[in-house]
Amino acid sequence: MSRTSDAGLWGEEEVARYLRQRGYSVLDTRWRCRFGEIDLIARDGQGLLCFVEVKLRSNVSHGLPREFVDAHKQQKLRSAAACYLVRGNLDEATRFDVAEVYTDPAYTAARITYLENAF
Repeated sequence: MSRTSDAGLWGEEEVARYLRQRGYSVLDTRWRCRFGEIDLIARDGQGLLCFVEVKLRSNVSHGLPREFVDAHKQQKLRSAAACYLVRGNLDEATRFDVAEVYTDPAYTAARITYLENAF
């Protein structure tokens, strides 16, 4: 896999599969609005709406994936999530999660660390 966007899509697909195996319903992927993109939008087994940021890394020499979801990124995600709720006329409880996808340089295997209520 040579392109970053291809790798990102692969990581998001891995996380979507991971969530489905745990009873989540994946409602949307790569949802976009003027505030940014939400990688995955899912509903957990208890019906809670989850906005999921996926971070893929084959090397952690520059830090853990979760460290790249800084305050600026969190604000962008909150704004995009608010837009999603308004567009869908939804008034419900939500949660922001981060999925860390660790893989080898060839992207042949994934290990996922899923952080519920990450921020």
